[in-house]
Formats: sequence, structure tokens, C-alpha cells
Amino acid sequence: MKILKNYKRTLILLFSIIIGTIIGLIFKEKASFLSPFGELFLNLLLVIIVPLIFLTLTTSIGKMENPKRIGKILFTTFIIFIVTSLISAFIGIITTKSFRLVNINDEHNIKMILNNQETTNNDTVNYIDRVINTISTNDFSKILSRDNMIALIVFSIIIGLSINLSKDNSKQLLDILESANKVVQKYIDIIMYYAPIGLGCYFASLVGTLGGEIAIGYTKTFVIYSIVSVLFYFIVYSIYAFISSGKKGFISYWKNILPSTITALATCSSAASIPVNIDCTKKIGVKDDIANTVIPLGTNFHKDGSIIGSVFKIMFLVYLFNSNVSTSKIILVSLLATLLITAIPIGGGTISEALIISMFNFPASCLLMLTIIATIIDPGATMLNVVGDSASSMLVSRIVDGKNWIRKKK
Repeated sequence: MKILKNYKRTLILLFSIIIGTIIGLIFKEKASFLSPFGELFLNLLLVIIVPLIFLTLTTSIGKMENPKRIGKILFTTFIIFIVTSLISAFIGIITTKSFRLVNINDEHNIKMILNNQETTNNDTVNYIDRVINTISTNDFSKILSRDNMIALIVFSIIIGLSINLSKDNSKQLLDILESANKVVQKYIDIIMYYAPIGLGCYFASLVGTLGGEIAIGYTKTFVIYSIVSVLFYFIVYSIYAFISSGKKGFISYWKNILPSTITALATCSSAASIPVNIDCTKKIGVKDDIANTVIPLGTNFHKDGSIIGSVFKIMFLVYLFNSNVSTSKIILVSLLATLLITAIPIGGGTISEALIISMFNFPASCLLMLTIIATIIDPGATMLNVVGDSASSMLVSRIVDGKNWIRKKK
């Protein structure tokens, strides 16, 4: 019953999507009258994006403390996170380029349906100027726009660092921002009560206008992602465990990882899985200082499942609009978008999905499409996010403590 309670919101969203699909298939174009109810949910989400990004990043950086850990552990953790994240991204790309997620070829019609009013700027711009214009603006008011997402992130990071360096002088400001951040998070909780109606109506209108192909695309995305996550779970993490300490590492890993796996699947929350995951990691044989460092850091900065999921989201829209996107850009945006995913159940990825849309110049209404994908892949993604941190801690132990690290622990 506890598992059912934790999945309650996900199940309700999935049920509403199914109902919307049925309505769209039955009423076809007539289902478009439900579109305004879907747009209402979209607007409620989009209006909170800017304050959500600013407050989340600023407060998290502002209250960071200097870690009392050995520099070698932190540096090794950073390297392991980068390497394993790149492996996840490549697996996501190989999979989505091997299997076309959605088969719709009239991208012009799709953009008209989604009320796209954005135009691509084909003017020749100096590369350096383009980078500068992407990471900064010359007017504070422009920071408050979704069109300058990267500039907003950079601004938020710098303000967070300024608060952190100001120490006691900024404590009152940090308290105010943290309070505001909690209000914004509660706002998201409130509008998520409307999510089943909004997503259901949106999906009914989408399926009714575009036909069953879009529904088939979501089903195919779910099936392929589920297969990839299961194979990744058993194969890739077995390899990581074996690399860390041979047969002993492999056996110790699979002997102790099940509680973390079940907790991740049951809660759909990486944050909620931290205590169990730390305990499992220590039982594997990882020393306390490494487990206590890698798992919390990994929860925020290392998410194998979310990286693969970000690639799936990007490629879904790439196929939908027949876009031509470079592999390097997909990897870069997937990694950056995943860093912005908060460790909470449904709704935690809104910032990253907005970034994906902004970076690839997709219509803003695509946010709901990515929300649907995030919903259907969430259990598998959370499982890989959590278990991946345990496997990474074993690799860190191998480098920091040597090949006999399990024996040393005992």
C-alpha cells in the first residue's frame, strides 16, 4: 500500500493521459475544444520557470559549506561522475538513433498546431558574440525571460556565490530567498493537482489533431526506455562493480544493492533514497567517508537515468520536428539539463525540460510533451539515478583506496 501511495500521482497522470488519448482517437479534430484547458496548465508552469530557476540555484549555492573531505575523494568523484555520465549519454544516443521514437513528418503543420510563434534567426553572427549573448544580457529585465535561460542560470550562480562569500552579511537575504523558494515549490505542488486535467485535455487535443502516431510515439518511448534501463541496470553496473574489485566487487554489489533499488522504485525520489542508499553502499564495503560524500553529491550532480531520459526527450522532439541536431549538442544539453533536475518526484524536471526547449528553439508548448515523457519514464530513471551513485562510489573507492578496498573495509 505504501508503494501505491508513492505512485499515486504518477498513476493518476498516466490514467488522465490514457483517457485523453481515447478522447482524441474518438473525437479526432473535435477534441481540440479541450486545448484551452491544456494551455492553462502550460501557462501555470511557464510563469514560474524564471523564479524557480533563480531561487533554486541561488539558495543551493548560497548555503553551501566547504566540504570537510579529502581533496582526492572529491576530485576522483568529479572525474567518475563525468565519465559515467558520458557513458549514459552515449547509450541514450545510440538507442534513440537506432529506434525512431516517433514517426511524424509534417513539422510545419505541427508547429502551426502548437501555436509556434518563434522564428529561427538565420543572420550570420560571430561565434564569440553568440556565446556572449547566450550567457549574458545587457538589461536586467531580459534576465526575467525564458528566452535567456542560460544567462539566467549564470546570473543565479553568480548571485549564489556572492551570497556564499558574503557569509554572515548575507544571512538575512539568504533566509528570504529560501523562504521564497519554499513558496515556489509549494506553488508547483498546487498546480500539479490540476496536472491530470491539464495533461489529459492537452493530450486529447494533440492526439485528435495529429492522430494516433503521437500516442504510439509515447508508447514506443516508454517501452524502449524501460528495456534500456533494465539492461543498463544489470549490465553496465555489473561492469562497474567488476572493474572496482573484480569478482568480490561484483558479488558484494549484487548482494547489497536490492534495498536501494526497491526504495528508488517505491518512492520515485532520489532524495528519499539517500539514507537507504548510503547504508547499502557501506554494506557493499565502501568506506564511510566515501559513501557519505559520493551519495549526497551524486543525488544532485550524477543521474544516469535522467541523462538517458534527457536524450530521449531531445530525440523525441528532434524526430517530431525533423530537426538536424549535432550529437555533441545533444550530449552537452543532456548533461546540463540533468544537472538542473531536482531530486523530487514528478515535477522536479521542469527546469531541465524548459532548458531543452530553449536550447533547441522548440515551441514552448512542447514543455507538456516532455512532462508526459518525464512521467512515463520516472520510475526507471530514478532507479538508475540511485543505483548509479552506489556503483560510482565503488569506482571512487578503487582509485582512492586501491584494488583491495573491500578487504580493507572488513
